[in-house]
Amino acid sequence: MRTKSQTVVCSVVLLSCSWLTSIARAQTTSDRAFFEYSGRPGTVIAAGGGDLPPEIAAAVVQAVGDNGSVVILPDAAEDPVSAAAQAADYLQKAGVKPAAIVGRSTALDDVVRGQVLQALVTAQAVWIPGGQQSRLYEAWQNTTLESSLQALLQRGGMIAGSSAGAAIMSRIMIASGREAPQLATGWDLIPGAIVDQHFSQRNRIARSQQAVSLHPGTTGLGVDEGTAVLLTGRTLRTVGNGNVTILLGATGYRPAETIVLPAGAIADWTQLRRAARQRAAGVDPGLPQFGPSTVSKGALVIVGGGGMPQSIVDRFVQLAGGENANIVVLPTAVPRDQTDLRIPGFLARAGVKKVTALDQRGPEEVSSDTFRTALKEATGIWFGGGRQWNFVDAYENTDAVAAFHEVLQRGGVIAGSSAGATIQGEFLVRGHPLGNQVMMAEGYERGFAFLPGSAIDQHFAQRGRQPDLLPVIQRHPQMLGVGLDEATAIVVQGSKAEVVGQHSAHFVRADRLQGLTAEQLPKSVDEAAKLYVTIPNGGSIDLLTLQPQ
Repeated sequence: MRTKSQTVVCSVVLLSCSWLTSIARAQTTSDRAFFEYSGRPGTVIAAGGGDLPPEIAAAVVQAVGDNGSVVILPDAAEDPVSAAAQAADYLQKAGVKPAAIVGRSTALDDVVRGQVLQALVTAQAVWIPGGQQSRLYEAWQNTTLESSLQALLQRGGMIAGSSAGAAIMSRIMIASGREAPQLATGWDLIPGAIVDQHFSQRNRIARSQQAVSLHPGTTGLGVDEGTAVLLTGRTLRTVGNGNVTILLGATGYRPAETIVLPAGAIADWTQLRRAARQRAAGVDPGLPQFGPSTVSKGALVIVGGGGMPQSIVDRFVQLAGGENANIVVLPTAVPRDQTDLRIPGFLARAGVKKVTALDQRGPEEVSSDTFRTALKEATGIWFGGGRQWNFVDAYENTDAVAAFHEVLQRGGVIAGSSAGATIQGEFLVRGHPLGNQVMMAEGYERGFAFLPGSAIDQHFAQRGRQPDLLPVIQRHPQMLGVGLDEATAIVVQGSKAEVVGQHSAHFVRADRLQGLTAEQLPKSVDEAAKLYVTIPNGGSIDLLTLQPQ
């Protein structure tokens, strides 16, 4: 197992605390599973039929390259041999060399199946023409074809299909039906999807919506004719002349939703899948699950980014045990290939006994002796800056989150700046993987709840973010809104928050927004600022009453 650490340590017991019981009650079984977020290195192309966008042919040509091969799977067609010939002609005209095309000159039998499976071992691309998707699945059931396709994607290859060749790319496959979908089994090439094609042209939205409602946790993917969706890793892109329609099912706190992606649009497939899963779980992220905004044991140091004044450093180190502190640094708010395992300068200069940087992510890595023991022995944790959704991808539904809370339970301190501040709230703002301008990114709306019942924003006054937090609190009125200026922190113990640093902290509850509709919320910084309780450096506030102290 690959682990990265600057201090080698040994094992830790599994944690059991009231927080663990609470979080178990707040999640369904499906919602507790770790979510694999990174996708696969290869590319899947699902085209909606009709005249194919030129980007598809270009992508296949590029995938095959000068020395590669493309395997045609024509078995959705009534006459697979003719369909293979037509597909080969299409690929040749696109620029694929004839010698690189593995077609079909005879009917499918066990010998041909073996030849195709052998060709897939070294192929760079697969092309799947249209026809009847159930016919294609039946032709290859009880073989290793699907695992061979998955292996091709894992090594960076490409699988492209149109019409039936697109429909079969989801495990739950719409086989037929005009109004009510007739569902069958397909291949899990676009995980978590239910793919439909000829979407707008044949008015298939109703049947796709029904398919999604029958299978909570799935995401509908409707592709128009002359259009394709390209999925590489977790990035989904629309090409062609039409649209790709995303369908999310209804839940108790959100209605069913459709999202239209025109040509050129980009979406994050992991975010969409997480949104579908969250809806299926039925847990409203805007309803506090862990009690009021207090810290019953230990302390929090929540920093608004933009610098670490010595006064903040001193409080963090003191709360962690002073010279005898044992601090774990988590730099995982950035992608792994950008992770810096050097100790932050402010901690290197603090002279504490032990500082350990950990880059483990996902359930297997955080179960390592190195990670578990470091957290068991820690008196403080530092969550570094970056993008807060990376913390969610790294740790949500792993043993790590309980280990973080256990540090608080035994009287330790959790601290963090910027992304490391926002993750400490229960409602996660600015969590969209494609940019930090989206305040409420469905699927990435749940923080680690070190400060329960709160939504925390940072770089607040310096970036004019006062208007941004108000719609969050209006939509989720049980949450406390906290805005932190740069080089400023709140130190939270019990329900008291003390402001430390160079500027101010800002607090808002829904009762301060009474009488205002969403349209009436102020858009200007100056008007929005009037709705906050602002506490300057050196002041403090009771988070339950918002009364200065």
